[in-house]
Amino acid sequence: MLLELRVENYAVIDSLTVEFAPGLNLLTGETGAGKSILIDAMSLLLGDKASTEMIRHGADKAMVSGVFEADEPALKRILEDNGIEPEGNHIIVKREIAGGGKGRVFVNNQPATVGLLRQLAPALASVHAQNETILAFDAAARLELLDSFCSQHKAAGANNLQALAEKYAAWAAVRDRLAEIERDEQDRLRMVDLWSFQKKEIESANLQPGEDLKLETEKRVLANAEKLYTGAMAAYELLYEADSSALADLSAARKHLEELARFDAKFQEALTSLQSAKAAIEDVSATARDYAEAIDASPERLAQVEDRLALLDLLKRKYGQTVDHIISYGEDVARKLDEIENREEITRDLQKQFAVAAAAYLAAAQAVSKRRYAAAKELQKLVEAEINQLAMKSHFKIEVSGADGPANWTATGFDTVTYLISTNPGEPLKPVEQIASGGELSRVMLALKATIEIGKQAKAGIQRTLVFDEIDSGIGGRAAEAVGQKLKSLAKANQVLCVTHLPQIASFADHHYLIEKLESAGRTRTKVRLLDASQRTEEVARMLSGAKLTETSRQHAEQLLKTNA
Repeated sequence: MLLELRVENYAVIDSLTVEFAPGLNLLTGETGAGKSILIDAMSLLLGDKASTEMIRHGADKAMVSGVFEADEPALKRILEDNGIEPEGNHIIVKREIAGGGKGRVFVNNQPATVGLLRQLAPALASVHAQNETILAFDAAARLELLDSFCSQHKAAGANNLQALAEKYAAWAAVRDRLAEIERDEQDRLRMVDLWSFQKKEIESANLQPGEDLKLETEKRVLANAEKLYTGAMAAYELLYEADSSALADLSAARKHLEELARFDAKFQEALTSLQSAKAAIEDVSATARDYAEAIDASPERLAQVEDRLALLDLLKRKYGQTVDHIISYGEDVARKLDEIENREEITRDLQKQFAVAAAAYLAAAQAVSKRRYAAAKELQKLVEAEINQLAMKSHFKIEVSGADGPANWTATGFDTVTYLISTNPGEPLKPVEQIASGGELSRVMLALKATIEIGKQAKAGIQRTLVFDEIDSGIGGRAAEAVGQKLKSLAKANQVLCVTHLPQIASFADHHYLIEKLESAGRTRTKVRLLDASQRTEEVARMLSGAKLTETSRQHAEQLLKTNA
């Protein structure tokens, strides 16, 4: 749930803070006051693309921040996986947009990325703008919507898309290996001599993983042997061996403290600390001495190390940046040579693997498809009921189709999904995205979202923030009242934020916010305030009658608010 939204220097907003509450939060105001801008600002917190054009004129940067109440284990795991410390049951998100395209992201006051915001977004909030879903209602989006319902649909069972994707990846990997072996065989044969030389050169070097780093360290020690010996022995003398060593001074101090402890017991703890310090000094001095004695200032060994490093540098220029990369390259070359020498045997093995992988994928894809068919039948009934509650007499159908041949295989299966609707009796079913009426589009998408979101909430037992930006556009009268009732119903299990121009919908609000555009010192700025009961009546009356308020519009507003409370 979104508790607080702060926006600074974003478009016409100079600075504002809005506190939201559970239930249905309605935002109203004159056209151009900044309602949709506020929703756009919130979308930035969910990982939407930022634009420097939205920085308020005269400002260096824009800032949007939000405080979400969220206590789901999945969210905490995402934060921990990204090195972010949790803040109790709150998630604090902040995003800065600076000139020049630079920007910063913070989660719980710790540096983060836009990618992390997109990971968190599904469990925090979702924004549904007018026609937004339709505009992105491509084949993948249609399938994803059904799968979202399918994953929560008990009758259909768990739709294990992850397992399907893994089986597809396994099948595709074997397919690509076979294609690689069969492709450009002449070119591969021409490369045999080169690969044989490279394999022999790498194998003759007898490389060990990570040896370049070890040799570099040994070279530094050998090249500075005298300096290291002198330094280690000097440390040993100062700590232990010299007459005025640290250990000698410590022993003298210990005798004085022993004398003091005879008279005052509080020095006993100090004596214990000195004993620990004595042990530490003896330890360090012994380490320094042993290090000095182990130094081998061997010019011969230094020459060997330098020669070995020179060989490794030569191989790095040819085959990779590190010894590990060179070893990996050698293994790849050896594999290619082995494939050429044993092409027929390898091809047979791969074809067997290919058949097994194909069978495993097809079985999983068919199982997923079967669940989709079952879920589609259930979802279309629920959505049709929802649509017809929104003052429409429509027939709605979800059509799942697709051939199970390999040409149609993807990581999500072989199905295609089409959402069909007839908005008037006697008319044929047509794809939802081809509906002409903006008001019908708004209600169909609201019905779809309501069905899916309520199912998600029921399954997860969590509350989310659902944001609707003018999804009521193009409707009025009885349809507007039905949409208001649907939003109110959604708000029982979720926090709902909705921008609306319709008084019928505004009258359903649990919390009503007025967004105003004001002028001050020659600049325009946006202000948001929570309305009390009397102010709500005035605002709903304004929405009913326009700029000029009348007693009749006030009475009508009072009646609306009373009826829909």
